[in-house]
Amino acid sequence: MMMLKMLSSWNWRTRVRLSVFVAATLLLLVVGFLCSRFDDDQYRTLMNNIPDDHSNIDTSTTIKMNHPSKGRSSDPPILAYWIFGFRGESKRMLRLLKAVYHPRNQYLLHLLDGDGYEERMELAVSVESEHVFRAFGNVNVVGKSYAVEESGASALSAMLHASALLLRISPLWDWFFTLSSSDYPLFTQDDILFALTSLPRDLNFVGFTNRTIDQNRQHNVNRIVVDPSLHLKHATPLYYAVETREMPTTFDIFQGSPWMVLSRGFVEHCIKGWDNFPRKLLMYYANVVSPLESYFHTVLCNSPEFRNRILNQDLRCCAPINVSNYYDNLVNKWAIFARPFKEGDPTLDELDRDILDRQPHGLVRGKWCYNRGHNSSSCSSNSSTNWDDIDSLDPGIYGQKLQNILSNFTVGDHHMVTNNSC
Repeated sequence: MMMLKMLSSWNWRTRVRLSVFVAATLLLLVVGFLCSRFDDDQYRTLMNNIPDDHSNIDTSTTIKMNHPSKGRSSDPPILAYWIFGFRGESKRMLRLLKAVYHPRNQYLLHLLDGDGYEERMELAVSVESEHVFRAFGNVNVVGKSYAVEESGASALSAMLHASALLLRISPLWDWFFTLSSSDYPLFTQDDILFALTSLPRDLNFVGFTNRTIDQNRQHNVNRIVVDPSLHLKHATPLYYAVETREMPTTFDIFQGSPWMVLSRGFVEHCIKGWDNFPRKLLMYYANVVSPLESYFHTVLCNSPEFRNRILNQDLRCCAPINVSNYYDNLVNKWAIFARPFKEGDPTLDELDRDILDRQPHGLVRGKWCYNRGHNSSSCSSNSSTNWDDIDSLDPGIYGQKLQNILSNFTVGDHHMVTNNSC
């Protein structure tokens, strides 16, 4: 009887350890494959299936977008947006795209679902049908999809995949933004680009909840989980093992918000850097709950070249907002995006009307999109008659106020790490 009990215990422990090893190996293989073996069909598969009738594109504008002004201290930054959603959210993604669009930036749209081919095709067709997106050539739709569990390692893999694709698509962008279909901007792109222009381009905006992990959160890190969505076609809940593991001793764990704005240099460090720490940590986080709340925070704070390049803010407002008085208290807020909004939330219409000055189905007007000779505030996505210099900005009073707030957290060449994040 004693022998049978020992054998049963041994088999259980072996199965758990084997599952953990398989999950970690799968995550590393998936991320490595997706991030290193790129073909154009990775992000243009759907585009290639659309009739190529581009005879009416202003080719001079297209060439200008391929080489936006960059290098001078006065040049606005270039932002890389990853906009993702799940089944049934493609229309919300398209609305968000139009609310944050600017010809200088890069945009990657990704429907995270193992199925939904028809919806991905519909999203790609919608993007391709907009004249301005075709002309500037800065909006891409991921043609392939896979299952993602939001609290598992598959979500971390998806974010690394998106950042790697954007690195491949353009060598020019400065910051990587992650937006879900439930996010919406609180400022125009002219305001955001203007506010970021004076900041060092190696800053990372990451919200921390603690200096180092405390005992209350230690349980989640010690728990061993397996994310079946790494190897199954459909999103599947996490599998929780009975056993736990000890806290690591070769590095410190940090946690915070899953929403962040990362510098290009840091993204390159995680994706293709020579240091092995991000890859080793990726293996560890293959079996951690909600790795997006800790992985990048831990890499930043354990990397000497980046730990002093952090602002302890994720630039998000994760609570209901009152549009009428939000800007009166702007000095006490850091948010340039708000979330989460449900589909059909009337606050979105208020933001479009009162803040972004965006017409239904239109784009947010900026200096690049003034109607020459007209007083209309609309910015059409299917006309090139109102396109202007994409390197010029026309910030409003709140964009200038936001710049002053952000600039207060840099002193000379030294970047302040607020609240002792690391």
